Amino acid sequence: MAVRMNIDYYKDQLPKDFAPDSRVWVYQCNRPFTMSEALEVEEMLQGFVKVWHSHGEPVRGYGNLFFGQFVVLMADESKGSVSGCSTDSSVHIIKEIERRFAVRLFDRVLLAFYVKDAVQLLPMSQLPYALENKLMTPDTLYFDNTIRNKAELEARWLKPIKDSWLEKRLRSRLAAVPGMR
Repeated sequence: MAVRMNIDYYKDQLPKDFAPDSRVWVYQCNRPFTMSEALEVEEMLQGFVKVWHSHGEPVRGYGNLFFGQFVVLMADESKGSVSGCSTDSSVHIIKEIERRFAVRLFDRVLLAFYVKDAVQLLPMSQLPYALENKLMTPDTLYFDNTIRNKAELEARWLKPIKDSWLEKRLRSRLAAVPGMR
């Protein structure tokens, strides 16, 4: 018997005391990390947020790996803003993860969906085909990695395709697909 994944589990892992407008960066991996890799990635993220600074001041940061495939960094700017240099330092840790595990975390044309109780990746160019052939529906959950803050991460990271920016991009090609506006 398969165990159904609780797709909202990540919300319970987010720091409760971070402001809703805390900045968030989501990096989607082109493949799931193995268990041992995931443990290493989490250690790297914890080590990074402990030393994350902006203009010499500590950044109130958070880092975690969700669904074995999404690196999430968060900075609570209620006590101090994150500068360009501190954002650059966060990119360095992401690039280090890429190098160490031979993965891609900056691939913006690879989209992630929640299908059959698992994260499924699909190149953007293949999404119309998947919808037209009913491999996905307008109600299929999409991981919208364009979110910018904690409140959006909690409320709108996972959303139906029809409620995302993808709907507008695909509207003309998918007018005949039921459920697409």
